[in-house]
Amino acid sequence: MSGMNSIQILGGRLIDPANGIDAIRDLYIQNGRVLAIGERPDDFTAQHTIDADGLIVCPGLVDLSARMREPGQEHITTIASETAVAARSGITTLCCPPDTDPIIDTPAVVTLLLRRAKRAARARVLPIGAMTQQLAGEHLSEMVALKRAGCVAMSNAYAPLANTLVERRALEYAATFGITAILRPEDRHLRNNGYAHEGPVSARLGLPGIPEAAESVAVARDLALAEHTGCRIHFHLLSSGTAARMIEQAQQQRLQVSANVAAHQLHLTEMDIEEFNSNCHLNPPLRSLADRDALRLAVAKGVIGAICSDHQPLKADAKEAPFPSTATGMAGLQTLLPLTLKLVDEGVLGLSEAIARITCGPADILDLPYGRLTPGSSADLCLFDPNKHWELKRDELPSAGRNTPFIGWEFQGQVTHTLFEGRIVYQSASSTQAVTSAPSM
Repeated sequence: MSGMNSIQILGGRLIDPANGIDAIRDLYIQNGRVLAIGERPDDFTAQHTIDADGLIVCPGLVDLSARMREPGQEHITTIASETAVAARSGITTLCCPPDTDPIIDTPAVVTLLLRRAKRAARARVLPIGAMTQQLAGEHLSEMVALKRAGCVAMSNAYAPLANTLVERRALEYAATFGITAILRPEDRHLRNNGYAHEGPVSARLGLPGIPEAAESVAVARDLALAEHTGCRIHFHLLSSGTAARMIEQAQQQRLQVSANVAAHQLHLTEMDIEEFNSNCHLNPPLRSLADRDALRLAVAKGVIGAICSDHQPLKADAKEAPFPSTATGMAGLQTLLPLTLKLVDEGVLGLSEAIARITCGPADILDLPYGRLTPGSSADLCLFDPNKHWELKRDELPSAGRNTPFIGWEFQGQVTHTLFEGRIVYQSASSTQAVTSAPSM
């Protein structure tokens, strides 16, 4: 059994939470698929060998929210550039929100995005379809056609729906055809043009605040409609402890509800906007220390089943205006793994639990067959050195978008190799675990 792309990864600590594996195991890859774990198949001949001694070997990361800025904003970044960043970051599957230009509300746009992602060939890009036409919040899109074209879920991104009747109709439509609805819970009236969490920091800085109730009121509404329609809903980018507790209660009542949180919300708080740090101008806003700790607890308990990057690369000048006038968002691909591993260092999660939140956890939310290393599954892998200390430096950021507040932070754990569909799409230049090839016959 020689075949194409036959790779063996030897001596690594294999962590595959979906299959309950955490042990020193060898792994064998054939023709883009996981062939075997543990014992070497009798007729297997490796073309390439990776010595993974001292490394963690886990499934490739699955990110539920990463904006490629393509199509429509290629002057900022492209699918090719951002999937290259994803590969450097151990991420092999990226879900793209529908607010591209043109908006992902027709099968033609879905096909365009999938074709460009396939051409880049460094990570899998999965489109999320628009719940309403042009994200205008009024007329429902052809969700079934979008699903058949390749969309993995439906969302209205940050755009509000016109009213609760439109939301009810959207959830009824989605429930009828087994489509997961992704909701960004926010009451736009309570938000009321706010720029930061409503609290002592925003008051001291003179910034209009966004109350925690803007999220919790929306969660209450969405949960009521989910129960009424029977739709499977996923809350995107939670920021408040109250909302997390409400979702936990709904899960205990067996509602089909899940949630994710952006990695930065588990480390930063409203205090980080002091001195008007525009890199911390985010949507949803950074909230209180109590909220951050409640979100951490929800992640630890599995109430929040996924941690995402919420990657939003911006132009260089997008963060240079006064705080209220700057664009919201941060570049997050390169910090998804290290911020998650930091939760392990701080005792919030065990290592296997942390890896689950960025692999099988997000995959299971959307019923994706990724984030696991089951024999026969796509050979998407992330290898990282858990003992490698490094500092995030602005001039070393691979993304064209360098809008992040984590410049200067020290992290432990760095990606050495990424494999996508059985191909090595990234290998760290500083990695001592070189890939060796079998001699040609």
